[in-house]
Amino acid sequence: MADRFAKPLQEPLFQRMVIVGVGLIGSSLLRAARQRNLVKTLVAADLSESVCTRVREIGIADEVFQDAKAAVVGADLVILCTPVGCIGAVAADIAPHLAAGAILSDVGSVKASVVTAVQPHLSDKIHFIPAHPVAGTEYSGPDAGFSTLFVDRWCILTPPEGADTEATQKLEQFWSEVGSNVEVMTPAHHDLVLAITSHVPHLIAYNIVGTAADLEEVTQSEVIKFSAGGFRDFTRIASSDPTMWRDIFLNNKDAVLEMLGRFNEDLAALQRMIRWGDGQGLFDLFTRTRAIRRSIVAQGQDAAAADFGRRPTPDSKPQ
Repeated sequence: MADRFAKPLQEPLFQRMVIVGVGLIGSSLLRAARQRNLVKTLVAADLSESVCTRVREIGIADEVFQDAKAAVVGADLVILCTPVGCIGAVAADIAPHLAAGAILSDVGSVKASVVTAVQPHLSDKIHFIPAHPVAGTEYSGPDAGFSTLFVDRWCILTPPEGADTEATQKLEQFWSEVGSNVEVMTPAHHDLVLAITSHVPHLIAYNIVGTAADLEEVTQSEVIKFSAGGFRDFTRIASSDPTMWRDIFLNNKDAVLEMLGRFNEDLAALQRMIRWGDGQGLFDLFTRTRAIRRSIVAQGQDAAAADFGRRPTPDSKPQ
């Protein structure tokens, strides 16, 4: 990391980048782009007046707009960092104001529905390259971002069929420069992979925290008091942005339901092992899952430390 990010770029990759929606991902991109000199002019756009005021206060953008249509004029890179449920409406709003040759991208956790929602609004002079940075925390808002959020994390690009190769490569370079490892795949394959690696785990976390809250035999004080183990980690996941995750499940329902079906089959097998006292079966399962955890650590996608390996970085909030 030290060698890779020792110096910012001498010449920016883009002249004007517009971030539409300044939450955790959007504000982190603004910080990372400034640190690496990836963009000459950084522009933030957000419907919220309070968000725009805060962005101006902390100085992470050169220009700030409440009106995305005005913000995107003259931009050569526009990244939509809004919930996936409204991304089509935002694209329809800004499409007539995008410059010919501009790259339009996003950061949504679902890709097939994003392509369906956005592409019909764009002319063939706009290069639409969807993206998904697989990085984040449970925090949100412009103050939650930090420049190293994407370092050594994956960013998945899902260019639609016929997408411009040069534009795809330029966006790939952008994500690489903010620290990401970049992978390219189809939107449908992305949605299937993320359903099991991200979406279903979040759904399980929301469910188990809700179940614990509903148990009449366990008081709220006891749940909190004894949450230093697995339940505490579920609550971290279940505290993520409700709007974002509502939209993810509604827009990736086919892949999520398929993975839930497989999960339910495996859960039924686990129930049988416990019911019939199959200690060897339980031991074999836990050994296999432990090895998966170790392989994630070995690939640098987490640390072996507790608390999911998350530690505060110099410009981040404690996570």
